[in-house]
Amino acid sequence: MKSFFSDKRVMVTGCCGTVGSELLAQLIDKYEVGEVIGLDNNESELFFTEQAWSRTKGASFFLADIRDQHSLSEKMEDVDIVFHSAAFKHVGLCEKSPMQAVQNNIFGVQNIIEAATGQGVERVIFTSSDKAVNPTNVMGTSKLMGERLMTAANSNARNGKSKFASTRFGNVLGSRGSVIPIFREQIRKGGPVTLTDDSMTRFIMSIEQAAELVIDSSTIVQGGEVFITKMPVIRIRDLAEVMIRELAPVYGHKPEDVDITVIGAKPGEKMYEELMSVEETRRTLELERYFAVLPAFTSIYRAVEYEYRDLLNEDVVNPYHSGNEQALDHEGVLGFLVDNGLLADFESSQHPDERHWP
Repeated sequence: MKSFFSDKRVMVTGCCGTVGSELLAQLIDKYEVGEVIGLDNNESELFFTEQAWSRTKGASFFLADIRDQHSLSEKMEDVDIVFHSAAFKHVGLCEKSPMQAVQNNIFGVQNIIEAATGQGVERVIFTSSDKAVNPTNVMGTSKLMGERLMTAANSNARNGKSKFASTRFGNVLGSRGSVIPIFREQIRKGGPVTLTDDSMTRFIMSIEQAAELVIDSSTIVQGGEVFITKMPVIRIRDLAEVMIRELAPVYGHKPEDVDITVIGAKPGEKMYEELMSVEETRRTLELERYFAVLPAFTSIYRAVEYEYRDLLNEDVVNPYHSGNEQALDHEGVLGFLVDNGLLADFESSQHPDERHWP
């Protein structure tokens, strides 16, 4: 793996975000990338990111917005691989400002595509979301359109040099605003811990795993695929119960004194998490760590052979969603939290201890 990236010039958009910053760290520390270029429009966070990597040879950072195609094109000169992780991700905010989501998550993707095509970038990987499957909100719809644009770009490519694909994964546990730091703060204050619904299930992964699989997908991409990462499933109530059991004593509370309150699902929120639709099963291959959803429309100008070294199954029948998969038991949940350092108190008490949606 290291030899694949050691002579590559790689760009990461949204390099200050949860996924982008981890991509950056792994490319430098684990994959020993030849050169990395980080782009972000958050000036303050970009300053601190640049300072953190100031002693790293071959790492450079630039203020840039994915709405500015000219700037993207300039920065992509001689770039080999682009990991596009810049996006608006908060469902409620996108719902209130839908055209901002369209301009960033859709037009921004198209700008990436046009800049990469013009500069002859070899591989472009778009980080998508479970919310792109049968979307019920603006954010999910914009992510689905981003996937469609990536697949169409691969189909329409004339020169045959650039490959475009997407990766789709579920909840990244432990990221700011996710359920773990919220539960932690609620437990710290003695409860109650708030659940939207007792029966809700979700796919889970750590940020380290998410970034690793995004990077790995760039080494096997053939063009136009949507890679779906395989992940364990949890019941959200089980997560709350395990965290109460483990953390309540840390904060001076008895686990039995920390209540769980069901507050109801958010508008448009699903009871289970979908990563693959029924329609997609007809054109899906199962690999060791992924499902590869092949394009519905084949490439116009070149024939693509979808061959993978770790093919397990060419006949996928069931859609991949958390309601179909066996959930981890309490000890399995605990093992996942411990193995990924998710019980550590990384966040300060300034993190919100409640979830609010208009």
